[in-house]
Amino acid sequence: MTTRQQASEESGHARYTYRLRVSSTASAGLNAEWARCRWIWNECVAMSRKAHGLSKGLPEDAIEKVTCGPAQLDKMLTEARTSMGWLREGSSVPQQQIIRDFGKSRAKALKDIKAKLPMRQRAGMPRVKRKRDALPSLNYTRRGFRLKDGRLRLAGGIALTVVWSRDLPADPTSVRVYRDSLGHWYASFVVETATEPLPATGRAIGIDWGVKETATTTSDAHDLPHPQRGRTAAAKLARYQKQMARRKPPRGKAASKGYRAASRAAAKVHKKAARQRQDTGRKWAKRVVRDFDQLAVEDFRPKFLAKSTMARKAADAAIGATKTALTEMARKHGRIVHLVHPAHTTMECAQCGARTKHALPLSERTYACIACGAVSPRDKNSARVMLVRAGLDPAGADGRSPLGAPLPEAA
Repeated sequence: MTTRQQASEESGHARYTYRLRVSSTASAGLNAEWARCRWIWNECVAMSRKAHGLSKGLPEDAIEKVTCGPAQLDKMLTEARTSMGWLREGSSVPQQQIIRDFGKSRAKALKDIKAKLPMRQRAGMPRVKRKRDALPSLNYTRRGFRLKDGRLRLAGGIALTVVWSRDLPADPTSVRVYRDSLGHWYASFVVETATEPLPATGRAIGIDWGVKETATTTSDAHDLPHPQRGRTAAAKLARYQKQMARRKPPRGKAASKGYRAASRAAAKVHKKAARQRQDTGRKWAKRVVRDFDQLAVEDFRPKFLAKSTMARKAADAAIGATKTALTEMARKHGRIVHLVHPAHTTMECAQCGARTKHALPLSERTYACIACGAVSPRDKNSARVMLVRAGLDPAGADGRSPLGAPLPEAA
C-alpha cells in the first residue's frame, strides 16, 4: 500500500531563513521580549497543571477544578498585562503567539492521551521553560513586523539588520526570530509560494533508505553514499568534550569561562556537521527531482534505530532530514511522491513478488530469490520493490504490464 503526495498547482507556503546582525540594543530588546514570553508560557503551564490536578503538595479535593482552554489563557494574558507594567512594555503580538503555541502543544498531548497511545509515542505535556535551558524564539504575525529599507522592524521598536542571501519571492505573512546554541540570531519568514514545475522527463525512480548508503536507488547514478560527516568531525569533537569533562563545574555552581569556551567550540563542530548533512541532502534531492517525474520512496521512520547498535551511524546518515528535503523539493517542483510502507521490502523479490520465510540478516548483502532465481544487491532489490508497490514498474510483480495507459519508464 502506498500513500501518494502530489504538489498542488495552487500556492503553498515555504520558509525562508536569514542570518541577522543584532546590535547590543536590539539584543537587549529581544532578550527582554523573550523573558516576558517565557513568563507567560510558564504561567500557562502552571494553569494547565492546576486544571488537571497536577499541582504537588495539595490534596485531591483541594485543587480547584478549572478549564485551560484558549479563552481562559487569553483572559489570563489580558489580566496580567493590565496589572503588570513590565508585561505591558512588550508587544502583545509575540505574547499572544506564545499562548497559541502552548495551546497547540497541549492539545496534541491531550489527543495522544485520549487515543491511549503508548507512553513512548505520546507527545508530553508542555513543560516549564527555564532561563538557562530554553533558547529565545519569538513569533510575529503580519501586524507585528515590517520590512523597511532592507531591515526587519519588530513591534516594540526593535530594528534588526537582515543578511539577504536571496530575495523573498513575495511579502511574508509571518516571521519567527530565534537564537541558536551558538548565539546567532536568525529570522525565518513564512512566504506564499507557487509551484515551480520542471520539464517532464517521463521517468520514475525507486528509493530505499539505509545505513551503509544513505539512499540506494534504481539508478546507479543517483545513489547517495554515506557522507560520514560525524566521523570526520569525531576527533575534533572528542577534544572539546574532554575539555568540558575536565572543566565541568560542581553541581549548583556557575560554569567557568574555560568550560563555556569548550562548550561553544563543541557546539560549533556539531553545527557544521549538521549544515553539511543538510547541504548534501538538498543537493541530492534537487538532482533526483530534476531527473524524475515520479518518486517511489520508502516511508522509513529512522527513530527506532536510536536504540540499536547502528544508532551513531544512522544519526550521522541523517535519513530523516534527507527524506524531508526530498519531499519538500518534490512539492516545490510539482513532482509526485509515492510513500511506500517499508514492511517486508527487504524480503520480497522485485521480479516475481515471492517473499522469503525469514528476515535477512544485515550481513547478507545479496538477495537471491529461491522462486525465480533472480540475484541482485539487497538494497537495489528493495529499491525496485518500491517501484513495484507504487505501481510504477511496467513489468509488475505478476510479470505483465498493467492495463491502461503506459506507465513512466523505470530508471
